[in-house]
Amino acid sequence: MMGTPSGGMRHTILEWLKDPSAHFPAGRRRAPADTGVTARAVAAKLGVPRRTALAHLDFLTRLGLLRTRRIRCRTYYRRDEIRIAEVARMFEKGW
Repeated sequence: MMGTPSGGMRHTILEWLKDPSAHFPAGRRRAPADTGVTARAVAAKLGVPRRTALAHLDFLTRLGLLRTRRIRCRTYYRRDEIRIAEVARMFEKGW
């Protein structure tokens, strides 16, 4: 799942979202650390179409590694640190 060629992109997204202020510019009214980042911002940073970035973000959200927040007509993505720590512990234990 994370070892596929697309998995590298997903890993990169998770790394960027660890410190979104360092990787994404602040919006007009919102700082990325406060609200998260949009699929459009991730797509621009990856250099892929928005739909491709959205597919990766949706996959990570379904896994529970990202949380979403709707503000008006945009969806913002943030890491779910608690869930990521749970998954890391599962892999350390060997399932």
